[in-house]
Amino acid sequence: MAIERNLRADRWADADDQAEINFKPLTREQASALRAQQPPLSPWRVIGVQAAVGAVAALIAAFVIGRQEMAWSVLYGAATVVLPGALMARGMTSRLSSVSPGASAVSVMLWESVKIAVSVAMLVLAPKLVQPLSWPALLVGLVLCMKVYWLALLWRGSRSRST
Repeated sequence: MAIERNLRADRWADADDQAEINFKPLTREQASALRAQQPPLSPWRVIGVQAAVGAVAALIAAFVIGRQEMAWSVLYGAATVVLPGALMARGMTSRLSSVSPGASAVSVMLWESVKIAVSVAMLVLAPKLVQPLSWPALLVGLVLCMKVYWLALLWRGSRSRST
């Protein structure tokens, strides 16, 4: 048994050595070209698209389905994603969160915790704030707005492949 473990350890060591041999750091020009090829996606653009998707879903509920209470529930579900997301985006784009890599990591954890807490609080307050509340409609608005994150990733991926 001990011999097999040593062989496995040696095999992993060889793979690590091979990875170090194949690793080549980028030059300043190569890094600039890579950044130009894959520009960052603004969190505010994602928040804006989420708000637009929520508004369109609420309008569809109001005018196509014809139920006003469903429209308010869909809109509140969208707000449950958009408002905490905007709060996190504001916190993450502040100057303080980009001081150092350690501060950035702590900032991500802090603002994600705030985002979750605000979302949960909004869901708890939903029956008091939206009368009459339709939970299925609220969940439709919430899920539609959360799926915008996937659309943003797909959009960014297709944009970087086209250049």
